[in-house]
Amino acid sequence: MPMTTEARPRTARRPVAFAVAMAGLFLVFVGLGSWQVQRLFWKLDLIERVDARVHADPVPAPGRSTWAGIDAANDEYRRVSASGRLLNDKEALVQAVTERGAGFWVLTPLLTADGTTILINRGFIPPDRRDPSSRSQGLAESEVTITGLLRISEPGGAFLRLNDPEGDRWYSRDVTAIAESRGLTNVAPYFIDADATPNPGGYPVGGLTVIAFRNSHLVYALTWYALAAMAAGACLYLIRQGRRQGR
Repeated sequence: MPMTTEARPRTARRPVAFAVAMAGLFLVFVGLGSWQVQRLFWKLDLIERVDARVHADPVPAPGRSTWAGIDAANDEYRRVSASGRLLNDKEALVQAVTERGAGFWVLTPLLTADGTTILINRGFIPPDRRDPSSRSQGLAESEVTITGLLRISEPGGAFLRLNDPEGDRWYSRDVTAIAESRGLTNVAPYFIDADATPNPGGYPVGGLTVIAFRNSHLVYALTWYALAAMAAGACLYLIRQGRRQGR
């Protein structure tokens, strides 16, 4: 049955409608690609700033007057030092997986001269060193100076594993929860990852901080721009189809 003169314009409008949709997708994909480019430059700047902090000379750990302003963007991985007395009887063991295998981080409160307390991640121990008596040489009783990297608290726990303060089972270095469980006061809102300075007896093993930033923004940007190019090509094709059918 031959097409009527009314059906032709209606059929011709379909490719045009699809072309408009493709044009909308093109704009969306270009916007997403440009956003990923912005994220890429932000991530590169962050990596550069963190690298500078890690290799800088140590500065005194932030005192109480500056605690409220501490955040990950400006302070994490800053190289700091703190002096005081380790409260070894209040240490907490946090499950860890490192280049040395599975075991625990030893988090020990450091009581400073001004009465404030800083949690120190003294380093890694294997499971057979969980009992403090198995590493008694490393339990310093005199005043010590710890140098390391400032880290931001890790509240809650790990993936699918919540911290259990009552059972003294820890899966993340949650400063607030650990401090409360040990009855500590005036505690800094951060902890310090001790550097690789050897401890007497060899344990804990410090200096195992892993600094790695996932940076896939360039791949994502190229993917979005490729989809934008495909949408643009489809848009041009549909416009041409609409013109042919219109004729």
